Amino acid sequence: MSTLAHRFVTANGIRHHVVEQGRGPLVLLVHGFPEGWRSWRHQLAALSDAGYRAVAYDVRGYGQTDAPADVSAYAMRQLVADAAGLVEAMRGSGGGSGAEADADPRAVVVGHDWGASIAWHCALLRPDRFRAVAALSIVYTGRPPAPPIAIFRKRFDGQFFYMVYFQEPGVAEAELEADVRRSLRLMFYSAAGGTPPGPGFGGKPAGAKLLDGMTDPPTLPAWLSEAELDAYAADFARHGFRGPLNRYRCMDSDWADLAELAGATVSVPALFVVGAEDMSFKMRGPDAIAQMRAAVPHLREALVLPGAGHWIQQERPAETSAALISFLRASG
Repeated sequence: MSTLAHRFVTANGIRHHVVEQGRGPLVLLVHGFPEGWRSWRHQLAALSDAGYRAVAYDVRGYGQTDAPADVSAYAMRQLVADAAGLVEAMRGSGGGSGAEADADPRAVVVGHDWGASIAWHCALLRPDRFRAVAALSIVYTGRPPAPPIAIFRKRFDGQFFYMVYFQEPGVAEAELEADVRRSLRLMFYSAAGGTPPGPGFGGKPAGAKLLDGMTDPPTLPAWLSEAELDAYAADFARHGFRGPLNRYRCMDSDWADLAELAGATVSVPALFVVGAEDMSFKMRGPDAIAQMRAAVPHLREALVLPGAGHWIQQERPAETSAALISFLRASG
């Protein structure tokens, strides 16, 4: 097995912390909130062993990657430009001989949570750089009929909903940064599979805070060690939560900026993997996969793993990696 290699790569004007393993066709791994490159620790090894060059990175605002201050710096177009720029920067730099590495200028993009949304938009906006897409947890069903936060404000009127709570700059930052390790522990546990039902990212009165009512577990779930949680906490201690939360603050402006995607479908081969207990998936309702098939006509498989929660590639690493490798081999 090859070892992990850490380095810094500048793309789209941002210095990114990149972690890679293996040689072969490029697979770009994009994490979500509140995670970082290490959420792909199991897939980096598995994909490397299967003959791929797996590259995970800290998305802008996270870990050791630059964290611009402006909310607009976290617009979806910027995040797609980051990913496309990284693919271009990685060509011919360690994936094999120059001819092998440059034979196909495209990569397969794999994303989880916000990373899945980024991955879907990579496929929509830059099929010249991304030949296939695998999304974990977040379905793509097309451009919504109205700005997303406006929809959520109406849907959850009189209730707490985390995406609405995140909109006011400084509010969620103050709560989550008061004790970074505890905040991460509660969020990871709340959205995991097998967690007893209770208040979490929703289901609370208006005026509540995110962590209100969340269980602080006496021990961590089996898929997350104390050392791994320490590493996550150290990464968030670098920049805090401002950059990651700014992504949520771009949702309505993205809706306006990406108006050309109305009616657009994903044109490249696609895979979807989700935990049956994933809150994000359950919120979309029982027809989510059927709706996704209309917007993603080349969807090869939609795999729902019983008992798994939101952190699918960490909770169920073997099954997630096997699904990814099977999809990669079928996609060429």
